[in-house]
Amino acid sequence: MKPLLFLSFLFAALNVGAQVTVKNNQIILGKTDSVYSKIIGEKRKVWIYLPGDYNDISLPRKIYPVVYLLDGDGHFSSIAGMIQQLSEVNGNMVLPQMIIVAIPNTNRMRDLTPSQAKTSYEGKKDPALAITGGGEKFTAFIQQELMPHIDSAYRTAPYKLFIGHSLGGLMVINTLINHSDMFNAYIAIDPSMWWDGKKLLTQARQLLDQKRFGGKSLYMGIANTMDEGMDTLKVRKDTANASLHIRSILALKDMLQNKAADGLTFGYQYYSNDTHSSAPLITAYDGMRFLFPFYKMPAGAESKIETDDAFDIPAFYSNFYADISKHMGYKVLPNQGDLNQTGYYFLQAHKPQKAYQFFAINIANYPQSANAYDSMGDYYADQKNKAKAIEMFTKAYQLGKNPDTKKKLDKLVAGK
Repeated sequence: MKPLLFLSFLFAALNVGAQVTVKNNQIILGKTDSVYSKIIGEKRKVWIYLPGDYNDISLPRKIYPVVYLLDGDGHFSSIAGMIQQLSEVNGNMVLPQMIIVAIPNTNRMRDLTPSQAKTSYEGKKDPALAITGGGEKFTAFIQQELMPHIDSAYRTAPYKLFIGHSLGGLMVINTLINHSDMFNAYIAIDPSMWWDGKKLLTQARQLLDQKRFGGKSLYMGIANTMDEGMDTLKVRKDTANASLHIRSILALKDMLQNKAADGLTFGYQYYSNDTHSSAPLITAYDGMRFLFPFYKMPAGAESKIETDDAFDIPAFYSNFYADISKHMGYKVLPNQGDLNQTGYYFLQAHKPQKAYQFFAINIANYPQSANAYDSMGDYYADQKNKAKAIEMFTKAYQLGKNPDTKKKLDKLVAGK
């Protein structure tokens, strides 16, 4: 169905369609859901963000990768806004559209610690630490209860991403090392590798050599938590408690670089201008860009599509999305809405041959889409091919029963 006039530049989306709504003067970014955990023994609430076209009934039902986000109450809005911006706004295709499952805390020290510690960061005995060490139960909750619920309640793809900061970052590394098949990709933000006498760091030295991580990716952000006068070289030789946090992370970074865990795609960045508290936003952004370099359209492709009349648009999209599908592990198709709008852009720019190619891609990829046939009907009507326009509108109405399609069809049949 024909949208409003296109913006002057190619691929700029007129209607982002984001899952951000205004209700009773409140701006709503997502929704809540919950699942009762027998493993933990409590009801756990989660915050859900759905991509902008998730509930668009004019488009075919498709599946989406899922981001599982720890400390969900603290990072939900920033991660949702980032993914929305880079996957939807202004026609962006830097990232895939994704569902976000943010997990707020009920007992952070219990759930986000993979082992029970006897001593604090300062190395002192602390009875308050008796509640720690519930990380394995929490991991089991995510894997055995939360993930099945999300997969049954939402249209999820098999690709899963795990993000955590601080103790959440510790859990991300623990999951990668000890439960590596749970997720395809991991972002660890300034992880607390000092925890429990660097126990996980010791495990990592052993398991990174023994296990295979084929197809897995990890991006790690390291914040500047050093005292003035220190740098990343000097701090490695330091023995003060104050530098234990960053020394432990650097040790993991060195280990991952030097041992090159079998099959693991690893990237990291040291953020000299960011603290432990400010690092999450920039790390998540850089981490997303690191994990999905294959998603961005190749340089020069948009220019060729717009200006080169000999450029084979269907072949380009077929090859481009075949490569994306290979990386994601399931079949990914171009966004029908984006291609539809681009087709109308070319139709209005008096480049009907290009418009036809975009509408034809949608029909080939989404043969049960009323919208795809309606758009092709508009193309044939514009080209004064009455018979083909009637054929397309008839097919569109059979599939969607849309009254606007019926009006166009009746007008053509009546010869008006």
